[in-house]
Amino acid sequence: MTPATRHPWLIVLNQAPVVLFLAVLALFGARSAQFLQPDNLVNILIQSSSTAMVAIGMTFVLLTAGVDLSVGSMMFVGAALAGKLALQGYPLLLSILAMILAGLLGGALNALFVTRLRIAPFIVTLATLYLGRGLGLWITQTRAMNLPESFLHLGAGRWLGIPIPLVILGTVLLIAHIVLQHTPFGRQIYATGQDIETARKAGLRTGRILASVYIVSGACAALGGLISLTQLGAVSPTFGAQKEFAAIAAAVLGGTSLFGGRGRVFPGTLLGAVLIQTVENGLVILNADPYLYPLVTSAIIFVAVSLDCLRQRLVERLSRRLIRPV
Repeated sequence: MTPATRHPWLIVLNQAPVVLFLAVLALFGARSAQFLQPDNLVNILIQSSSTAMVAIGMTFVLLTAGVDLSVGSMMFVGAALAGKLALQGYPLLLSILAMILAGLLGGALNALFVTRLRIAPFIVTLATLYLGRGLGLWITQTRAMNLPESFLHLGAGRWLGIPIPLVILGTVLLIAHIVLQHTPFGRQIYATGQDIETARKAGLRTGRILASVYIVSGACAALGGLISLTQLGAVSPTFGAQKEFAAIAAAVLGGTSLFGGRGRVFPGTLLGAVLIQTVENGLVILNADPYLYPLVTSAIIFVAVSLDCLRQRLVERLSRRLIRPV
């Protein structure tokens, strides 16, 4: 641990997600005895699994100082394809594979424009956001599709007593954590996010690294859409809408920097996703005005970005002090 990381204010900012989470639990727990019931806490974990899945992929992109605004549209396209196939009588497995393939192709398209044409990730993914949303609306003809019961059975199923959505999330979370923290590829992602030019001069294939994180994000978006589909049992024209903002907020709340090079999927991103869902669940239990939900979500995003900016400024200030000549 360097002197900069031992700075008291930096330690406080790094622990802010945990403090916020405990404060939210205490606040809603004091207002409603039902909130802290074990069944409700498990329900929060299940409901947050879709956002957490998308946020895991978003974390990979943010670590390279990029952003993926198209994840919600990828969810929609994949769900629309899966719904069409399911309603035409194709097996559930084929629908799931089609959904994952759609996410991979969407991520590959983003990677192509970001790495080969060197267009800013914000512009590329904003364009594919609208492209994906339009494609999904064309596939569904802007009509809601009620899916076969097999999707709901998958969402309600359990493996060794653990809900299937949590099994899927846990598996992907474990793989992502191992990749980022214990493999050379993970270290290369962090190096690219910290300084892409230095990483390139060190011999890293930064183009392939950037391409891979967008493909990972697309795959996670597809899996997040699958989890959401098994919980809802239907595809609406607004499926996946604004999911990108919840995913970014979850990752940043969990300590991932918008400036790249710092963050963890566990416990960081997972904690951020659960925190967002905990707030929404608490508002529902307290029977709050539904019009307040977007305001609360926007406040969470504002807090997440503000904390990250404060943390980044403090790190830069401390770094300048460390290199100042004596």
